[in-house]
Amino acid sequence: MHPTRRTLFLGAAAFGASTTLSKSAWSQHFPSRPMKLLVPYAAGGGTDAIARLVAQGIGERLGQSLVVENNGSAGGNLITAQAASSPPDGYTVLLANQGPMVVNPHLFKNVKVDPLAAFDPVTLISDTPLALVVAPKSPFQTARDLIDHAQKNGGKLTYGSAGNGSASHLAAVLLARTAGFEAIHVPYRGAGPALTDLLSGQTDFMVTTVPSVLGLIEGKAVRLLAVTSPQRAKLFPDAPTVAELGWPDYRATAWYGLVVPKGTPDPIVKALRDATVSTINGDTIRERLRNEGAEPIGNEPAAFAEMMRAESERWARLVKSTNISI
Repeated sequence: MHPTRRTLFLGAAAFGASTTLSKSAWSQHFPSRPMKLLVPYAAGGGTDAIARLVAQGIGERLGQSLVVENNGSAGGNLITAQAASSPPDGYTVLLANQGPMVVNPHLFKNVKVDPLAAFDPVTLISDTPLALVVAPKSPFQTARDLIDHAQKNGGKLTYGSAGNGSASHLAAVLLARTAGFEAIHVPYRGAGPALTDLLSGQTDFMVTTVPSVLGLIEGKAVRLLAVTSPQRAKLFPDAPTVAELGWPDYRATAWYGLVVPKGTPDPIVKALRDATVSTINGDTIRERLRNEGAEPIGNEPAAFAEMMRAESERWARLVKSTNISI
């Protein structure tokens, strides 16, 4: 006897219902074993420290450990590709930041993964300002002094960065493009060596992450001229933003959040987000973030996705217009 159209329909419907039920049941038992948090940085840095605190909090709230694995090779591209190829079951989570997610696809010629298409967003943890600094003996007392001089002496000033394509590099490029001046880029292997040469007078200025320079600012070993966020940082209430100095469109921040492989069930994404939001609003993480001049965010996945799309478009324009490549 051949199956009728009605029989086929009912069979397909039953299969679909059983699949939905199995996914739902599977999600309800998540997590039943340890999870992994892949971090696109070497161990020991400021972002890695935050990642470990967040991982600990999420693990405590979900009843399973979230084990951190670090790999900063190729600007974080390798571990990002590893995360993208992992099963979409919630057991592999990626610490996503602007480098691998929205900058590297436009900088590197061999990036084979489109991060915006390969991942589902969980939530944005924080969005932190960078600091425009000079040495104490610098003749520039304000950001306006520095920019005015750079505008009148194109290509004469030099700036260090943590490396080609780093947040500090692109923030300085964006500053020069926005304010209309040229300066010579000197890339280093990390913020530490770049700051050492800034202090010795080998370079003129630097835009860098707050954790890398906070101790120097507090010890008056560098002079803070401005921050790069749209609003003033609570950590430096007297430091103006570049935006308020006359360039309202300028914005360059170091952000990071969590994403999971595309297709991860919504209930699992929700469980991860709820645990993350609870963690970052706890006293320990909140205080740590404030020490970076930031506040916890914990937005909805859709808002995080829209933010990453806008960031990707913005940095793509800058990279294309300045011909930066790695």
